[in-house]
Amino acid sequence: MRAAIVAEYRKLVTTRTWWVLLLVAFGYLAFLGAVLAWALAQPNATTDAGGDGSQSITLTATQIVSSIYTIGVSLGFAFPVIVGVLVVTTEYRHKTLTPTLLAEPSRTRMIAAKLVIGAGEGVLFGLATTCAATAAGAAVLALLHQPTALGVGATWGMLGRSVLALAVWAVIGVAIGTVITNQVAAIVVVLAFTQFLEPALRTVFAVTSWGAGVGKFLPGAAGEAIAGGSFYSAAGIGQILGQWWQGLLVLLAYAAVLVVAGRLTTLRRDVA
Repeated sequence: MRAAIVAEYRKLVTTRTWWVLLLVAFGYLAFLGAVLAWALAQPNATTDAGGDGSQSITLTATQIVSSIYTIGVSLGFAFPVIVGVLVVTTEYRHKTLTPTLLAEPSRTRMIAAKLVIGAGEGVLFGLATTCAATAAGAAVLALLHQPTALGVGATWGMLGRSVLALAVWAVIGVAIGTVITNQVAAIVVVLAFTQFLEPALRTVFAVTSWGAGVGKFLPGAAGEAIAGGSFYSAAGIGQILGQWWQGLLVLLAYAAVLVVAGRLTTLRRDVA
């Protein structure tokens, strides 16, 4: 198992894709953190929970800080998912799966090693994006003479859980790669779901009585529950689970289902 993990690590560090994505993610989250901090710090800033101006909500100082610092979990989690997807799909795209299996014949151990490396990548991306959003957001809040809450222990707990949530998202990315081995298709599916489908579902669920309790079990909402808050929940666009560990269990359940599905289907096929 150790040899498999070392092999996966070497495959990772000898390519440029991961650090290019890391730089893009860092810059993107810093930008989002700064813009959101500026917008929410404006006098009488409100959010429109109903989408038609009928349910304006004024965020508290705690909700403003939470919304800014967890923006990586709310909007930036596609980056660790894509990196996780690449851990598996790159093998199929570049036809390196055959030598990988010759070195490690057990497909279960191989995917376990990829999950470990994916989790490590997720921690790195989680640290980078959380630090980017927090640093940029706190700087703007400080310039506008708004509280940053960086001296509060609960804030640091929230930041740590944000990193954890993004690490789990990278594991989900690896799991997706075991089911959808075509790299382009997998990335398109990830972007379509994270950037369009789930936000639309959460909005629909938020305005329906029957969907209020369903939306909190969507993957994005579960990730936000791990962090302990998000812009979506603060703005009234859906609910999240009450405890961080509940969100963790839900997100891990998604990963487990995808991994098992991939192991029983795609990874059982002969390698061309």
